[in-house]
Amino acid sequence: QVQLVESGGGLVQPGGSLRLTCAASGSIFSISTMGWYRQAPGEQRDLVARITSGGSTYYADSVKGRFTISRDNAKNTVYLQMNSLKPEDTAVYYCKMGLIRKWTATPDDYWGQGTQVTVSS
Repeated sequence: QVQLVESGGGLVQPGGSLRLTCAASGSIFSISTMGWYRQAPGEQRDLVARITSGGSTYYADSVKGRFTISRDNAKNTVYLQMNSLKPEDTAVYYCKMGLIRKWTATPDDYWGQGTQVTVSS
């Protein structure tokens, strides 16, 4: 089994910062792309940022210059540093990893349980 556990969400004032962490555990052979998504109430889940196994990154236009995604392959962990937070960043943030489990050859996508980020004064 594989489990993704997120942490680091919370309440922050506009202009503040948070760092989200998502760690994968279990019978993991390899992880390709890691990403962060967010979903506000009544909205669809949207891609925020992703990073490939080679370190290439992509950011949604709404977070460019404010958020930074990074990964630690040795720890099977992905991070999202969020700076200059705005009220419109309020959402539940989910991590997703494309990985291959040990003893299998088929890649699958796994999701974290979500962590709430609220930006409010």
